[in-house]
Amino acid sequence: MSVVTDGKTASETGQKPKKGFRLNVPTAFTILFFLTIIAVFATWFVPAGQYSKLAYDKETQAFSITSPQGEVSTVPGNQEALDKLGVDIKYEQFANGAIGKPISIPGTYERLESNPAGLEKIPQAMVNGTMEAVDIMVFIFVLGGLIGVVRATGSFESGLMALTKKTKGHEFALVFAMSLFMIVGGTLCGLEEEAVAFYPIMCPIFIAMGYDSIIAVGAIFLAGSMGTTMSTVNPFSVVIASNAAGIQFTEGIWWRAVSCVVGAAVVIGYLYWYAKKIKANPEFSYTYEDRDSYEKQWGMMSQEDVPFNWKRKIILVLFFAGFPIMVWGVMARGWYFPLMAASFLTITIAIMILSLFGKDRLTEKQLVDAFSNGASSLVAVSLIIGLARGINSILKEGYVSDTILYGATKLVSGMSGPLFIIIMMFIFFVLGFVVPSSSGLAVLSMPIMAPLADSVGIPRWIIVCAYQWGQYAMLYLAPTGLVMATLQMLDMKYSHWLKFVWPMVVFVLVFGGGMLVAQTLIYGH
Repeated sequence: MSVVTDGKTASETGQKPKKGFRLNVPTAFTILFFLTIIAVFATWFVPAGQYSKLAYDKETQAFSITSPQGEVSTVPGNQEALDKLGVDIKYEQFANGAIGKPISIPGTYERLESNPAGLEKIPQAMVNGTMEAVDIMVFIFVLGGLIGVVRATGSFESGLMALTKKTKGHEFALVFAMSLFMIVGGTLCGLEEEAVAFYPIMCPIFIAMGYDSIIAVGAIFLAGSMGTTMSTVNPFSVVIASNAAGIQFTEGIWWRAVSCVVGAAVVIGYLYWYAKKIKANPEFSYTYEDRDSYEKQWGMMSQEDVPFNWKRKIILVLFFAGFPIMVWGVMARGWYFPLMAASFLTITIAIMILSLFGKDRLTEKQLVDAFSNGASSLVAVSLIIGLARGINSILKEGYVSDTILYGATKLVSGMSGPLFIIIMMFIFFVLGFVVPSSSGLAVLSMPIMAPLADSVGIPRWIIVCAYQWGQYAMLYLAPTGLVMATLQMLDMKYSHWLKFVWPMVVFVLVFGGGMLVAQTLIYGH
């Protein structure tokens, strides 16, 4: 049901086109392609180097050390070995699986012979990155297939009609509820990549309520990212970073909890301001020029004669049940994308079987075609995720990431107090572009950065806060992260997203910087 546009051009409706400078930003694929080229050139100009990496083998209960030259040695799995290596982390953190990835060993950085990538690495990285992301891609394909099947049954349309009647005049309540859910999910379990599952549910509803694609991305991606930025007990961010820093994740938790409340209020308030603006004047929308394509992709052409009968109600119950099951699986059972995909596929099969019966039954071919068409509609989104990973693999193979980290430690050495922690936050801001994985950056940087806190007389948990607020301020923007896949899913231009999100980036850096300075002044010595 389209409530904002009627498919006419500006000239047909008498509306004057917006004046002013307009920047034609390339598509997500082109942006990532050029970033891949830049990553290749970086391997030619940034000196190669690497830290020794320490990994724990549960079977042998021993540590393996991989030198920068690739030589592997073994040391006993105990606290004494860690102390000798200068790794200030409790042995139990490795033994119980809290730290599962190889970590950098402080003081072991060595310059290596340059390993520049050739031009042939550009297509290779694009292919290899896509292969590495196959688990996420399968999850997205299954999700798309499920959506296609539910749409074919008419359940979305009839349910949407019933919902819009009940929420008339209180449309923002749903934006508020979705945002709050994503903030809580972000701060507790880092609900981000899994959030792509919510767009097919919320986009048609937001369209019917008169909102644009910005509201959809804001209530899901931005709200979830704000929650993750202000993580309290997120195991993929603050917990693993604290473990790698050699401290308990509960240290500094009240500061992070307060920041989460403030961040939640700011992002929901920002969405409320924007929602009021576009409800009063749809042309205020930052994505107004793309409203037709967005509504064509996600809008529901509801008809009054589509009955919301018992079968369609059961189908929607099954469909919506998949999402709390997914969240429960991630938080309580440690599910990853294969198990999440399997759970959605189970629900899809149940809906397909149910749709074979009744007066409005569908044929087996109709259902299979609906699944195939739904999955194919999300191919571009899946490929974007793979292309972004290819960029990171080029930097890793060129030994660029560790060199940037080593340079950062030299930059802050000798500083003290507030200046040190502010510079540290901006270092993590830059590193967030190079290493967009929160857990990846934690194990790469924390064993190196956390001891610097000791030298300037501040608690290590403040470094963890700087890591969170710095890295995640970048992840609102970084094409190497989840942003491009999100924008591709909604066919949104990167320039439109930047126009909307930059105030939130400024807020995180300013508010985070203020909190860090306050922590340093209170707890420093």
